[in-house]
Amino acid sequence: MNTLRTGMLLAAMTALFMGLGYLIGGGAGMAFAFMLAAGMNLFAYWNSDKMVLRMYKAQPVDERTAPEYVRLVRRLAENAGIPMPATYIVDTPQPNAFATGRNPDHAAVAATRGLIEMLTPEELAGVMAHEIGHIRNRDTLTMTITATIAGAVSMLANFALFFGGNRNAGGIIGSLALAILAPMAAGLVQMAISRTREYSADQAGAEISGHPMWLASALEKIENYAHRSRNDYAEANPATAHMFIINPLSGEGRDSLFSTHPATANRVAALKKLAQDINRANGRPWG
Repeated sequence: MNTLRTGMLLAAMTALFMGLGYLIGGGAGMAFAFMLAAGMNLFAYWNSDKMVLRMYKAQPVDERTAPEYVRLVRRLAENAGIPMPATYIVDTPQPNAFATGRNPDHAAVAATRGLIEMLTPEELAGVMAHEIGHIRNRDTLTMTITATIAGAVSMLANFALFFGGNRNAGGIIGSLALAILAPMAAGLVQMAISRTREYSADQAGAEISGHPMWLASALEKIENYAHRSRNDYAEANPATAHMFIINPLSGEGRDSLFSTHPATANRVAALKKLAQDINRANGRPWG
């Protein structure tokens, strides 16, 4: 169901982008929009992981420099049936983590120093299983495409604002409306896709680790501490906030329309229900 919802949202964003191109320049504008989107997505496909890791000054680690962390990621990748992703640490006290890369063969996971220091080994396993779930589900590519199209919509909207639009589409008044409304609509769709993929990755992570409550406990702990410490890298690059397991920018406590992440309480409730279902299926009492 989450996959179907994601596909529908991506189709809606693509239609918005192509429609914006048509309203600005008719058939030629739509063709330009298509070529622009294709070029930006091609660039993002090959370079997004390197760009994000560079933004956060993520440092690669191995079994010599971070043995327990790297072995944990390797074990979880084996459980998920994907190649071992490149493993990084971001030097910030805020507890958080993200995954990036165009496919499971070219992927990376990054945990912050604060996350590794704060969580128990079981909770850390729950978080990294979530990130590996993103890789297995190919969410890293989906979110890269989504962010790229959203950025392209904003570019076209600015073009419409400064250079006017197709007269048949309302001229300057129509262009002004598009310049304001189109980026907002694209942002809302991007946020909806992000929230959908977070729920799917929570479920995948629980399956990979075998213990839904490990992730539930970690989410509660991260939520309590994440917004007490500033993530300067995220503040400088707010467009990447959707990549993290917990929003690094704000402490929203609900599934608001403008939030890139589901409410932590909702995610924990879903994980508790999953744990209850697993216990019931295994003949174990819940508690």
